[in-house]
Amino acid sequence: MTRLLIAVVIILLAAAVAEVVKRRRVPDAPTQQRFNVPEQLDRADFVRPDAPWLVVTFSSDTCDKCAEVVSKAAVLETNEVAVANIDFLAQRELHERYRIDAVPTLVIVDAAGVTRKSFLGPMTATDLWAAVAEVREPGSTPDGCGNHAPS
Repeated sequence: MTRLLIAVVIILLAAAVAEVVKRRRVPDAPTQQRFNVPEQLDRADFVRPDAPWLVVTFSSDTCDKCAEVVSKAAVLETNEVAVANIDFLAQRELHERYRIDAVPTLVIVDAAGVTRKSFLGPMTATDLWAAVAEVREPGSTPDGCGNHAPS
């Protein structure tokens, strides 16, 4: 009988400690979007405002990954696609105007200046090229190809 009473007391004590620990635990805050991607650009702020498409990389010379993104974007330059690299140190006013708070940020913009696709951080060349192909000609890439970036 004594052993049963001791076991019941230990179980009740363990339950009480578990309840106290549970009440003290603070749940994690919900995740929030942390970085800004411009939804629209003024095409006059960038090279070749008359080109049907514009790929803009917001970067910084102090960012190693930025150089990779800039080089991947540069090969997209055609008569139809203008490409601009906006370095933070050289063109800080454009970073501030469009509230760029993380680099590299890459946006694919149509003739009206509306962002059609974007990437925050590095991406594969395949994903970037597929995203440009898909915005220029919807349905031109297999499902899921180039759709890693928010619209």
